[in-house]
Amino acid sequence: MQNFSDKLNIIANDTNIFLKKIFLKKNNISYLDKSMKYSLFSGGKRFRSAIVVNTGKIFGINYKKLIAIAAAVECIHSYSLIHDDLPAMDDDDLRRGKLATHKKFNEFTAILAGNSLLTLAFEILSSKDLKLSSKIKNELISALTVFSGSSGLAKGQYFDLALENKKISIKKIIDIQRNKTGKLFAFCCESAGFIKEQNFYKRKILKKIGLDIGLLFQITDDLIDFKGDSKIVGKPTKSDKKKGKQTLVKLLGYKETLNFANNLKKKINMKIKKYGIKSYDLIQSVEFILKRDF
Repeated sequence: MQNFSDKLNIIANDTNIFLKKIFLKKNNISYLDKSMKYSLFSGGKRFRSAIVVNTGKIFGINYKKLIAIAAAVECIHSYSLIHDDLPAMDDDDLRRGKLATHKKFNEFTAILAGNSLLTLAFEILSSKDLKLSSKIKNELISALTVFSGSSGLAKGQYFDLALENKKISIKKIIDIQRNKTGKLFAFCCESAGFIKEQNFYKRKILKKIGLDIGLLFQITDDLIDFKGDSKIVGKPTKSDKKKGKQTLVKLLGYKETLNFANNLKKKINMKIKKYGIKSYDLIQSVEFILKRDF
């Protein structure tokens, strides 16, 4: 797993270099730009970038193209975290051991920084520097808008907040988490299918793998929140219980949720192994999810 951690760090570093170059091109860095950078370079693992790259490896896609797509995904992810921490949403003061963006700057700057990172994602995908056909770019942009909007990430976040302290089924919890977290991971995997111009059926398989990876990632987050060390996690733990969040841990208990996660991991790996030896790094990515502690 140490070898995988090294690979993860390389992908994270290359994604950061790509994103930093965007800000270096600007003549003047505004206060809003500073707040965007604060969130974007706050020390995240860039795990979504690794999923983009490691899925792309299976199909022999150019690494630089994958890093550009990964950078767009990280912009979406950072935007969602900024808004997620706002007082009107989860009202968190800390993120990755640092002040949340709205605490470091202020609320309206945080909102605008999130909005700007959202649009930056599509600026990256539509850029002439991304050497893909207009058709493929349009498909990538269309998919990312759906997965991050009211049929995806935003929808999941809405129900995550709206159903706090309300009794709901396991099926509903999974649906919320597939949207809130899974849809962005679905894009990470399916993006390779768009680049290789695969048919709908083949892309659907990749999308399903991504949805399951995202669900596993969110379940692990919930397990960490329940039992993790706040000093390692970088924010207070046991917050899901305090806020009345509906999670599998709350419904099934820690042990049963861990069993559910391990069974889900096995199912994901079985699907990935069908792609052969080139899928090794993607399998390692999935193995890493349940081993992490933050």
